[in-house]
Amino acid sequence: MAGSGAEVAELARESRTLGELTARVSVCRACPRLVEWREDVADVKRKAFADETYWGRPIAGWGDDDPRVLIVGLAPAAHGGNRTGRVFTGDRSGDWLFASLYRTGLAAQPTSTYAGDGQRLLGARMVATVRCAPPANKPTVEERDTCLPWLRRELELVDPRVIVALGGFAWQALWPVLREAGYRPPRRPPFGHGVEVELPEGRHVLGCYHPSQQNTFTGRVTEIMLDGVFARAKALG
Repeated sequence: MAGSGAEVAELARESRTLGELTARVSVCRACPRLVEWREDVADVKRKAFADETYWGRPIAGWGDDDPRVLIVGLAPAAHGGNRTGRVFTGDRSGDWLFASLYRTGLAAQPTSTYAGDGQRLLGARMVATVRCAPPANKPTVEERDTCLPWLRRELELVDPRVIVALGGFAWQALWPVLREAGYRPPRRPPFGHGVEVELPEGRHVLGCYHPSQQNTFTGRVTEIMLDGVFARAKALG
């Protein structure tokens, strides 16, 4: 069990399979503030989910074990992934995301509400930059950096052709991970929706506005905009 940043780095580096990495992620306790928050939320619960048992632990990546497309988000939602045990499953952002993935052929169903609902990602995989739900959906820089070895090792194990970064937080966190994983990225350009960066050996990174409620309610991101990025990711993959 990882209880510090140094232990996260060691356990991530020594994980030989996705199964081993998933098991180690799921019991991580390296960030005291995040541990306290995720467990308090799981204990108190939201009234609408009062009869459910919350996951209340770190969220591992899920989807295809050999994906062409890797989708990188910010962190699990307190009453979404922290409840269901699967990132983007059971929250409003996920409603938009899965609908777009379904329309573009990267998901088997247009919705995902719980971990055993039959949803499958098709040639795609999802991960969170920070694996625990953070207060106000805002991890600290220290928490982000402590968690990054999990992302780096997952990236090394699945070796996708295309990476889609949902939001500026994921975009910024991704670049040092790419360098450490041997992807030899160019200097990081400014984040933007539809920004496309070509990496060596025909790999690509795409920027995509996060389908948060704030972005979808204000029209900053639309269905057409999401579909455009994921259709492009599928074509590149």
